[in-house]
Amino acid sequence: MKLAVVEGDGIGREVIPEAVKVLDALSLPIEKVHVEIGYEKWEKTGYAITDEDLETLKKCDCILFGAVTTPPDPEYKSVLLTIRKELDMYANIRPVKPLAGITGVTGKSDFNYVIVRENTEGLYSGIEEIHDDVAYTTRVVSRKGSKRVAEYACKLAKMRNNNVTIVHKSNVMKSDKLFLDECQQTAESGDVNYNDTLVDAMAYYLITYPERYDVVVTTNLFGDILSDMSAAHIGSMGLMPSANIGDEQAFFEPVHGSAPDIAGEKIANPVAAILSVKMLLQWYGYNNEASLVERSVNYTLNQGIKTPDLGGESTTEELGQAVIDSINSQVETEPE
Repeated sequence: MKLAVVEGDGIGREVIPEAVKVLDALSLPIEKVHVEIGYEKWEKTGYAITDEDLETLKKCDCILFGAVTTPPDPEYKSVLLTIRKELDMYANIRPVKPLAGITGVTGKSDFNYVIVRENTEGLYSGIEEIHDDVAYTTRVVSRKGSKRVAEYACKLAKMRNNNVTIVHKSNVMKSDKLFLDECQQTAESGDVNYNDTLVDAMAYYLITYPERYDVVVTTNLFGDILSDMSAAHIGSMGLMPSANIGDEQAFFEPVHGSAPDIAGEKIANPVAAILSVKMLLQWYGYNNEASLVERSVNYTLNQGIKTPDLGGESTTEELGQAVIDSINSQVETEPE
């Protein structure tokens, strides 16, 4: 495996090194290529990401990404949107399941669902016009984009409980009718059970009845909002991993941002970055190693080793090292 490692900005430079240490502890044949991308690079060079950077990323099998700062500057082009489009990472996958020793703000623990978000179009199409008195963003919903993300959601559902919930707002936005139709047809042809829900109602249902859901598929902006909201169940944005999937490559990142307010304080939670490594390992077929990482994270948190966002006092490095110690102890006790 050839892996591009992008720390990015802010706490990305703190959590990704811990995730890489976890990966190294598994002693797998992985070639790592470090790439500098983000706002800090833009400040120094005038470019947040270059054509050469994109070519490097395209030559790798997958990417482990930290976080980037995106300033409200019309001259600054979003790094994440650029990578997702250039590498055609069309499906964003965000699993939502409880972790040991953590109680979210809702107090719920009987849930295990995953949000599959269309990742290259919608309101994040990047087609915008900015004028003095008005601004426009074009919402793009294509048949191709809708069908392929629906196919991925149904494929995932087949490996779980064979249930898909299609989230949309077709009663107001007619572009969503196309998305809804494609998702329904894909589920029917794949013999996957499905229902559909309006996005505003879904926001309520996910908070009050998360145990009802298995795979949720939706458009770009809706998926972004619903998955961030779902962090309320988990207990912290610092616990939410994600994957961006294309036909040939994949991109893994914690859901949280660059958090410049705590950057450099050594208190950033590395769990989302470490669980992103777990998703990376699953994608590449290292399923045993992925399970080992997940068990080690849960063991560590259950031992009360937590960063301040979880009510603990551990540093970023201390939590990361505890996960590695758990991995090593399990490897040592495995029968030969």
